[in-house]
Amino acid sequence: MTASAASAGLVPMDVGGRAGRVRAAAADAGCDAMLVTNLVNVRYLTGFTGSAGLAWLGPDELVLVTDRRYAEQVHSEIGCSGADVRIEITNDEPKGLLAAAAVGVGRIGLEATSVSWADQRKYGEWFAAAELVAAVAVVERCRQVKDAGEIDRMAAAAAIADDALAEVRPMLVEGPTENDVALALDTAFRRRGADGSAFATIVASGPNAALPHKRPTDRPIGAGELVIMDMGAVVGGYRSDMTRTMAVGEPDPEARRVFETVRDAQRLGVEQVVAGNAISEVDKACRERIEADGWGDAFVHGTGHGVGLDIHEQPWVRATAAEPLEAGQAITVEPGVYLPGFCGARVEDTVVVAHGGSRQLTRSPKSLVVA
Repeated sequence: MTASAASAGLVPMDVGGRAGRVRAAAADAGCDAMLVTNLVNVRYLTGFTGSAGLAWLGPDELVLVTDRRYAEQVHSEIGCSGADVRIEITNDEPKGLLAAAAVGVGRIGLEATSVSWADQRKYGEWFAAAELVAAVAVVERCRQVKDAGEIDRMAAAAAIADDALAEVRPMLVEGPTENDVALALDTAFRRRGADGSAFATIVASGPNAALPHKRPTDRPIGAGELVIMDMGAVVGGYRSDMTRTMAVGEPDPEARRVFETVRDAQRLGVEQVVAGNAISEVDKACRERIEADGWGDAFVHGTGHGVGLDIHEQPWVRATAAEPLEAGQAITVEPGVYLPGFCGARVEDTVVVAHGGSRQLTRSPKSLVVA
């Protein structure tokens, strides 16, 4: 199965409707136009996946500028995206081209989280007649609510990860190293048609599992140890994210209790993923369950995050997130407990917010023991 086959038959995305939504959000942020330089946001607006490009989102037009390496690719991708984009190909600095597009524009938004000081000074020269405005997460906020095509790609990525884990899980009884398992997962993703892994796959066993983002090592996985496997695949640029905790044979009773606490906390958190609920309620449900068993201080990270074109994106699932969940958001729920020198456990799913509940994209069993 090829990567193109993984994307075949998926629901089309509404790329063409995005410029209008971002333009409205930019106006709310006090911008008459935006220069979009974050490549993920360029892709979101235009459908272009190249490694060099920027997008001018003016009051009446969307312009994509890239270089001649991508002359054929950009026309093909934008032609398929349905976006109304004027394409400009140049290997020269596009100062004059963009200055001409900006004539009459008073306030131009720059992406505050991705524009360097040097670039800000350069753009000040390009747009000398305009006021530059720090546009904070304007495109990112629009990206939060996914359309049916985006969710379909994330569901396909989640299904690939589920299938890959089912294939790899039995090898745990053979005494592999953490690196062996991570490589097997990454290979299984690609064999099933994924674009690649959504992030650096985590496989952490025994005391290594007490480090939430421990990278795989050549440590052999031992009998009875908890093993955290955090993984995701990419289809059409969209990502899945899933963590399962397993043990080869029966673990230490305390380790089993850690796992069961985390599994219960995760279930309670997912139950709070309902449109209209405050995001903080998801965090609260997870933390209260873990605190009840005395491990509140061992839950050392946020409860979740948005997923989409980036593996970590808005919204952030944490205690201070008072805003309501919106139907169409895709978030993770991933509580964990980490006991240094002993063990760790985390359970995570990617879920899509809906009215009256949620749709779980990652579906692998949460059973602990691998016989």
